[in-house]
Amino acid sequence: MKQPADGLYIMLISVHGLVRGYAMELGRDADTGGQVKYVVELAKALAAHPRVARVDLLTRQVNDPKVDESYAAPEEPLAAKARIVRIPCGPCRYLRKEVLWPYLDNFADNALQHIRRVGRVPDVIHSHYADAGYLGARLAALLGVPLIYTGHSLGREKKRRLLDQGLKSDAIEKQYNMTQRIEAEEFALDNAALVVASTRQEVERQYRIYDNYQPERMQVIPPGVDLSHYHAPDPQAEKPAIYPSVSRFLSDPGRPMILALSRADQRKNIGTLLKAYGEHPVLREQANLVLVAGNRDDIAGMDKSTRGVLTEMLLLIDRYDLYGKAAYPKQHQPDDVPDFYRLAAQSRGVFVNPALTEPFGLTLIEAAASGLPVVATEDGGPRDIVDACKNGLLIDPLDIKAMGETIHSALSDGARWTRWSEAGLAGAQNFSWSSHVESYMKALDALRDQPQRRQLAVAERNPLPSADRLLVSDIDNTLIGDRYALRKLIEHLRRTNDRVGFGVATGRRLDSALQILKEWQVPTPDLIVTAVGTEIYYGSRHTPDVGYQRHLAYRWQPSLLQEAMGDIPGILPQPASEQLPFKLSYFVAPDAPPIAEIARHLRRRKLHANVVYSHGLYLDLLPVRASKGCAIRYLAMKWSIPVEHILVVGDSGNDEEMLSGNTLGVVVGNHSEELEKLRGREHIYFAEGRYAWGILEGIEHYDFFGAMAATDSDKPEEAAHE
Repeated sequence: MKQPADGLYIMLISVHGLVRGYAMELGRDADTGGQVKYVVELAKALAAHPRVARVDLLTRQVNDPKVDESYAAPEEPLAAKARIVRIPCGPCRYLRKEVLWPYLDNFADNALQHIRRVGRVPDVIHSHYADAGYLGARLAALLGVPLIYTGHSLGREKKRRLLDQGLKSDAIEKQYNMTQRIEAEEFALDNAALVVASTRQEVERQYRIYDNYQPERMQVIPPGVDLSHYHAPDPQAEKPAIYPSVSRFLSDPGRPMILALSRADQRKNIGTLLKAYGEHPVLREQANLVLVAGNRDDIAGMDKSTRGVLTEMLLLIDRYDLYGKAAYPKQHQPDDVPDFYRLAAQSRGVFVNPALTEPFGLTLIEAAASGLPVVATEDGGPRDIVDACKNGLLIDPLDIKAMGETIHSALSDGARWTRWSEAGLAGAQNFSWSSHVESYMKALDALRDQPQRRQLAVAERNPLPSADRLLVSDIDNTLIGDRYALRKLIEHLRRTNDRVGFGVATGRRLDSALQILKEWQVPTPDLIVTAVGTEIYYGSRHTPDVGYQRHLAYRWQPSLLQEAMGDIPGILPQPASEQLPFKLSYFVAPDAPPIAEIARHLRRRKLHANVVYSHGLYLDLLPVRASKGCAIRYLAMKWSIPVEHILVVGDSGNDEEMLSGNTLGVVVGNHSEELEKLRGREHIYFAEGRYAWGILEGIEHYDFFGAMAATDSDKPEEAAHE
């Protein structure tokens, strides 16, 4: 991969949780765990490489009195060439990841503004987890850069494990918003040039159950670990400072420690470990159980998920009467974590990771580097780690009896414990950040055959003559439909003295759009977005945007898509005149399958398309980089018009993405029912007026020809009360 003389610019995205480079609050809640540590250390390690000029780690900005003020800082330096950049995204307050989805389009638009301030497009975007995967796919598509995706915890695998535990699908959906998460993962996989996995099992088993499973685009690069703080205990050393916080729970603190260290998350399976210990009388007399499950002050004040896990933990301790045998300290500092491992190793204990799913298992490497043998779930990363370090045993995380027996066995053979301890100390050295980054850079070089990125155009002046804002309207049933209202709108536009650029965005072909505009006596727009966002033309000569066409060609296979659509009942091709180079159009009959099933049908055939359904009758297949929304954001960047200065107006489903995000959205009064789900979204105004009357009403609502000040009434109730 070629890069500028000053080196690579790498953008990492990790949206949820609380991310900072010091005193990380790991285990505070279900969203602030190992992924936070991973992305921060990855950013530092990449920045240390001589070929890298800049690393930005983008995360969500949080301005909430319930969390430390450091999470509100727009930027935080991590190293000489690395920084955390906090992007505004929805309400100011801290939100769990399952409720962030409606605000991610805002994150994307604000991230584009950050890129403009930097003045350089990143050479690669690396997204972490499903929410960032969605964002990365959108940004990479708009910028024309390769996307790297790391899933961390995968939704389909988590759902499978939760179902195995006996949870019902409806309950899983309600708590985890699983359908949206899985769709975001599919979207990221569909757009990724490279998927970085932590283990072979992750590639061979977990990603395999996705429609967009393409192992040729997946590479195993085990995460690095900063081992500088981890080492075997000194037999002559005094007990560490955290010892009193553990020993105060225990009748006989000299017994071997069974240490579990994780955040209080249902996936971490703390309850099953407690049952395994509580139901094994010999093990209860043999060793103490030490549970370090994040930090807590008052459980009643914690989020529902964390509260549930901690409540179950305390109830099980009481059920099995583990007082004097189980320790569960309330508070610890990040610097205390190595001491927990050393304290357990000093007692000749064992570290247990009973997680239902474990994409990697960072704690296992930390334990190994501390000379502490491990017992770990047979899922995911622990397989590779135990195979490399040869320092413990694997367990079925749902088999309570076998888990207790395995832990008992691990503690019962002193000679084997010593061999495991020594082997772990040696094996942990194979997991370093320098090794990870070397593999990472080789993977980037392998992307040289991917389409080259489109350079970010930083214009000295606005190319759309004198315009400092842009009005873009759908044509049918929006701009046209009432001739008198349309005439009033045109008069308003003419009085703006060219401050307002005017464009249309339509599902029609260019010739059809021009014909209907002429029939309705609409002056030639400054720009025309046609064919559901697959073509852009400028001015009276209708000059095509050639760069946009190159941008859309990515993974577009129209002949194979047409063949696949022929297998679906109730889907009928529209006339040949409606089939364009970057648009395949169909009629949808009442007996057609749900649109989501059609999308899955294409994915299973390794085909890539943006499936757009509108008016309950029409279906368009577009390139993954194409939509009216993508076209609007492409225009915003190309012509240096802030997204917040673009008023977009629509009436149907193919306008939804154009209306979402930071644009000033207007839905006309005669809109289709499929847009009702947007009601209440920030920056989307539902006008009472029909056709162009609705456009005029929206212009007045946003004061679009004046200061463009949105009112509080635009905002959803949750955001308005921040």
